[in-house]
Amino acid sequence: MMETMAHLPFIWLVLGGFVLEGLIAYPALMFKWIGHPVSWMGALIAMADRKTNSAGKRPVRDVIAGFLLVGLGGVALFSAAWQVSRALDVLPYGWVLELCFIASLLAARSLYNHVAVVRTALMEEGVPAGRVAVSSIVGRNVDQLDERGIARAAVESLAESSSDGVVAPLFWVLVAGLPGLVLYKFVNTADSLIGHHSDRYEQFGKTAARLDDMMNWIPARLTGMLFGLAAWPMGRAGAALRVMWRDARLHASPNAGWPEAAMASALNLRLGGPRCYGAVSENAAWLGAGRAALDGTDIQTALDLYRRLLFIVMVCLLGVALTVGEYA
Repeated sequence: MMETMAHLPFIWLVLGGFVLEGLIAYPALMFKWIGHPVSWMGALIAMADRKTNSAGKRPVRDVIAGFLLVGLGGVALFSAAWQVSRALDVLPYGWVLELCFIASLLAARSLYNHVAVVRTALMEEGVPAGRVAVSSIVGRNVDQLDERGIARAAVESLAESSSDGVVAPLFWVLVAGLPGLVLYKFVNTADSLIGHHSDRYEQFGKTAARLDDMMNWIPARLTGMLFGLAAWPMGRAGAALRVMWRDARLHASPNAGWPEAAMASALNLRLGGPRCYGAVSENAAWLGAGRAALDGTDIQTALDLYRRLLFIVMVCLLGVALTVGEYA
């Protein structure tokens, strides 16, 4: 494990970053002043997209360009993060900055806040406001969504993003330190921006999509198991894990189905089903066998389950930190 100048095991920085982000998220004022690390990565990816993507006109060149974007960009950011981490290790109180860097690349509180906005908009202002709110967290066409569709989209986004925004970043920071966390966020951001099945990105985003699938393979399954544990007080832990194992493979994504199926059964709901992405309709499979008619109260119930997942994660991190500290 990497250690700070004060000889604290690195796990304590991870735990501190997790708690810090959970308390304050990413300050809005800081975002206004300097943006966010993910927005910086997004700007880099968007620039490469504009300059090198032929939008399917030259497929082979697009595959190569997308591979070079992810490969060279990933190596550059990993190396830069490695150098920053080493420099902070020898700076007095450099651990404070490293803790802040870790916190900035987690999204536990941010995810809760974004989904809670959808719940509030839907329950207090109605369907039109709910559509506007949910459009900021999903990629599907929201114009025709009713109350059920909005609530289902919010709960599905919460389930999937619990892996992408919380468990996977924590997994990679524990595996490879700050460089691993930065690399994961870059690949995940690239997949979000260019890893789509469309004429423009089918070839250019192929590397980003495949690498993101690989990096999320273990975290997605861990997230599903964590949702199962979080459902224990509701008496649905076993059902959540059984349905996850049964239905996860029905999802078009090799990873998203695991947390979504676990959450569906934990809440005795059905998630997935038909949806539209732009002008493209997708007849997706249903996950779970419960109620499909969701509303705003189901979003709150999902948020409560998510908070229990975060508590379990914090307890696990604390347990590891205390164990490492005992033997350090």
